[in-house]
Amino acid sequence: MSTVDIFERLESGVRSYCRGVPIVFERAAGHHLWDVDGRRYVDLLSGAGALNYGHNPPAMVERVVDYLRSGGPVQSLDLHTSAKAAFLARFAEVVLGPRGLDDHVLQFPGPAGTLAVEAALKLARKVTGRTEVVAFTGGFHGASLGSLAATTSPLLRGGAGVPLRDVTILPFDGALDLLEAALRKGVAAVLLETVQGEGGLAVASRRWLAEVRRLADAFGALVVVDDIQAGCGRTGTFLSFEGFPELRPDLVCLSKSLSGMGLPMAALLIRREHDQWAPGEHNGTFRGHNLAFVAATAALDHWADPRFVAQAAALAEAVPAALADIVAALPAGLSEVVGRGAMSGLRFATADLAEQVRRELLTAGVITETAGAGRVLKLLPPLTMPLADWTTVAGTIGTAVGTVVGPVGSAVPVPVS
Repeated sequence: MSTVDIFERLESGVRSYCRGVPIVFERAAGHHLWDVDGRRYVDLLSGAGALNYGHNPPAMVERVVDYLRSGGPVQSLDLHTSAKAAFLARFAEVVLGPRGLDDHVLQFPGPAGTLAVEAALKLARKVTGRTEVVAFTGGFHGASLGSLAATTSPLLRGGAGVPLRDVTILPFDGALDLLEAALRKGVAAVLLETVQGEGGLAVASRRWLAEVRRLADAFGALVVVDDIQAGCGRTGTFLSFEGFPELRPDLVCLSKSLSGMGLPMAALLIRREHDQWAPGEHNGTFRGHNLAFVAATAALDHWADPRFVAQAAALAEAVPAALADIVAALPAGLSEVVGRGAMSGLRFATADLAEQVRRELLTAGVITETAGAGRVLKLLPPLTMPLADWTTVAGTIGTAVGTVVGPVGSAVPVPVS
């Protein structure tokens, strides 16, 4: 039996990413993966945003190994540990304080982002005494039933097996009249992503975010920002909404790159006045994953280093700029740049074009994914990728797009909207 055959024989058919990337990987470092035959790939999938600092960052690995060798507890429920204390102190120092979020506390709901969303929705309902939540088209918030009710993917919703209730889905970045009408009926929370990761990298406008906050305040609803994929520096700043102080979220969901090196970890930031849980009212066995606390503490050292902050900001500018150059060489209407910062991509006129480009890139040794009903080639380079390396891989992307589209003017333009 070959190595690939064993997955076909023994793993559930629910697996997905591996179908588009039928490769067995053996080693990883930085923005590279190596397969079992030693071929090197550039990883622009980055664990769907869980590896913003690349694979196996040496400083984080060293801290985790040292902690294991020291005999520190690995699993601790929500007991106090030195590892958790160190993370809380460092998070307050590096993230909360400088961003004026000292009025927030952290809840650790368990190891997955969907659990942070579940906790946020439950808490919002408890605080307001209401049941209905507003979410938006294109949103992805998780696959457990509460968060799935706010997720619009037909595939995922179809897998629920039960009715998904108590969530009203409205158009993203628009239809404020519909939002106001919904809020007038009594809503617990408005749940949104500032940049939709799985929804095709749609970006919320500043005006819309400000109006969401204004209307939520007017009708007593909480604002919940799902920053699971867009946070931890993906858009150039640690939190994706830092440039939008008027948004002022009440609850913020974090996961993915929070642990720094891909260890399972999620957190919910709660405005202190809304921290109305009774002890044990929301729990989970693995909310005390101390290896994740150790790695996450080490990851925060990046955000205390002005050189890294400058690197992340520069990459956030370089990615969409390079993509704009690629689009400029294409027939009008064939593709456009979407997203924000190092969470950007190319939206093509058809899903077939995007998939052809993805496959061409894989042949060239670059791993990517598609999103937004398959029309968007999504690129998530690690924030630690040197700009020179990004420039090189951007050239590879341009070549792949050119190979699929053909010479400029040879393809029939189709509007991307």
